[in-house]
Amino acid sequence: MKKIHLVETILGIMAVDDQGNVIEKELFEKNSEEIAEKIYKLQQGEIIPELQQIAQKIKNVEEIVVEDESLAKALREIYQAKITVEKPSPIAQQIRAQIPDLAQKYNYAKSLQEYIQLAHQIATYLTRRKIRTAAEKRDQLIAQAIETIDDIDKTLNLFASRIREWYGLHFPELNKLIDEHRTYVRLVKELGLRKNYIRENLQRMGFSSERVKELEELAKTSMGANIAEEDMEPLQKFASITLKLYQLRKELEEYIDESMKETAPNIRGLVGSLLGARLISLAGSLEELARMPASTIQVLGAEKALFRALRTGARPPKHGVLFQYPAIHGSPRWQRGKIARAVAGKLAIAARIDAFSGEYMADELKAELEKRIEEIKKKYPKPPKRKKPEKVKKIKIRKKKKEKRKKKGK
Repeated sequence: MKKIHLVETILGIMAVDDQGNVIEKELFEKNSEEIAEKIYKLQQGEIIPELQQIAQKIKNVEEIVVEDESLAKALREIYQAKITVEKPSPIAQQIRAQIPDLAQKYNYAKSLQEYIQLAHQIATYLTRRKIRTAAEKRDQLIAQAIETIDDIDKTLNLFASRIREWYGLHFPELNKLIDEHRTYVRLVKELGLRKNYIRENLQRMGFSSERVKELEELAKTSMGANIAEEDMEPLQKFASITLKLYQLRKELEEYIDESMKETAPNIRGLVGSLLGARLISLAGSLEELARMPASTIQVLGAEKALFRALRTGARPPKHGVLFQYPAIHGSPRWQRGKIARAVAGKLAIAARIDAFSGEYMADELKAELEKRIEEIKKKYPKPPKRKKPEKVKKIKIRKKKKEKRKKKGK
């Protein structure tokens, strides 16, 4: 026989000729969960025992036609004949239309009602399997981790503000001297009362000799209220919890970095772990990010501004979360849009490689991006001269005509 159609069904795999006659078949065991698992493996391009067995039964065939590319991929590994993908396949549709009758013919189901129940169970198990696989993807874990960091940042800002206000009753001058929240919270937790701001304690905490001297003098001359140890104790406990949150944030950053190495190494190499993770989170998944055009990636995170621009006719945003990229926020205003476009273009390539190929090309992409950024900086060193919009010109002309008319009237 020259040509055979292989059709995968919920009953098993069937070899069918051009007239729609079943030549050979390899049926699954009647177990809904096992059938769903085997169908899922076939859809993923894996070789299952039933596929190997039916391939041995149709050895003298020149061409095999299948509907699914993943099934064709699996067949090419175990079969030497020509494998063709035809979708939709009229023969496969014809066979699937006969499945309720074939189920009764092959003693899979005694009645149509029993077949419908079996098909429902298989569909339910298959759906659960696909959902579980989607949930197991590490890009979803990365998205949750970066969103957790955002939540922690909000909490830390809130906690640090409360600690500054609370501790400011005792040592108000410290607020202006120490800008960094974490250092401020450490001082509250480690030293507490102003009397503990002595050279030995401050040096142990790693402050420079100049800063030690400043802190000592401020503690001695402070206008803050004197408070008791028992009043300082709850504040120090609060500061201790806040420091643990800072530590948790650091551990989450390390976790994201390690996960991005495995899941999206090209994105990580191009824009860093945290920004890459935030882009995956905003897109919904790595695959969704890979399917996005560069123009969409460029404005991810600025959806509100984009829709406002579309609604009101205002200028659209030049970048969204990509503003966090150092080359963008560190450049003059008039260069940012062009650099964001270049970064988004390379990110689109990196995301597609990570999602569908797995090859590491981040170093090449980074070098090309840096070269393009240098070109932009050289080409646009000064801000462009803005032309007055046509509408403004017309309004001015109308005003002048009105003024002339008024003068003539007088």
